[in-house]
Amino acid sequence: MKNQLKKILKYALLIGIVVLSFQVFIPRSYDVPPPKTRAGTQYWNLSTGSTIAYTLIPGKSPKKIYPLIYLHGGPGGPIYDSNIGMLTPLSADGYDVYLYDQAGSGLSERLDHIEQYTAERHKTDLEEIIKQMGAEKVILIGQSWGAILASLYIADNPDKVEKVVFTSPGPMQPRLAALPDISPPDSLKLRKPVFTNSQANQKINNIRTRVTTFLAQQFGIKLCSDREADQFQSYLSNEQNKSVVCDTSMTMAAEAGSGFYAHIMTLHSLSTLKDPRPALKKVSTSMLLLKGQCDNQKWSASKEYLDHFQHHQLVVVQNAGHSISLEQPDVYIKSIHDFLNKQ
Repeated sequence: MKNQLKKILKYALLIGIVVLSFQVFIPRSYDVPPPKTRAGTQYWNLSTGSTIAYTLIPGKSPKKIYPLIYLHGGPGGPIYDSNIGMLTPLSADGYDVYLYDQAGSGLSERLDHIEQYTAERHKTDLEEIIKQMGAEKVILIGQSWGAILASLYIADNPDKVEKVVFTSPGPMQPRLAALPDISPPDSLKLRKPVFTNSQANQKINNIRTRVTTFLAQQFGIKLCSDREADQFQSYLSNEQNKSVVCDTSMTMAAEAGSGFYAHIMTLHSLSTLKDPRPALKKVSTSMLLLKGQCDNQKWSASKEYLDHFQHHQLVVVQNAGHSISLEQPDVYIKSIHDFLNKQ
């Protein structure tokens, strides 16, 4: 009886190992649309080694002096057609509007070595892009992670940014362990979204993606191909989109283009950043911060930006979540228009 029990346990263990191996090592596919090229896409070949896809919406005459650059969220979240459509009206004000896919996302090339996806690399790419543009100064619009990227750029290049717009900014990096979770003033009437990113991660992640993340962040090893990993990231983003709105009926459908390795590796690098806060305290750049009433980012994150920019303006957009332009497009574009054209 004892030997028979040992034999059963042995086979059970063997079967468990086989099943686990299949779950970890067999590639998967996800129900997301295939990536599509966009008419008018151009490319920058940067000295950093990045090949960056971008769209330029030329400003109408008379042109403004400084071009405008949109920095998308994520990290690893691409430029969508909706971003281009939303910001096109600013070209009527005379601004050349640039929207680009950061390295490892959208139509930009994936890097050969995933450990090169760092916040510092994205900042250096931005510096090289502005050099190639030949602009004396620029205007930045940073959404979520894009706000973090913009703050890193401004800290190192304080004289290169005329104005900056932060929309639903992510926490300033590197995060301060001692930063308290400050309650927002009651007058702002902020409220939590119905869904959270944590719920999406719990629902969508599987053992293969978890092992892939671990191997990538700890050893720089790619278990999944870029194609499979990016498919997963787009699939996950579809579920996470429920957390970026007040009204879940406004949730965006899945779109291709998200960059998995750009996402997880850039996040992994944030703790190694040089603190931009001392430099930001000294800048004179004018800043507008737009925050959705149901933004999934804590108030303490927004407050840090307000505390570190001397010349700032806050607009809380009612009935909008993290993706303000999705639920309140008119308020979003008018707020930016009024701020940019204010003398």
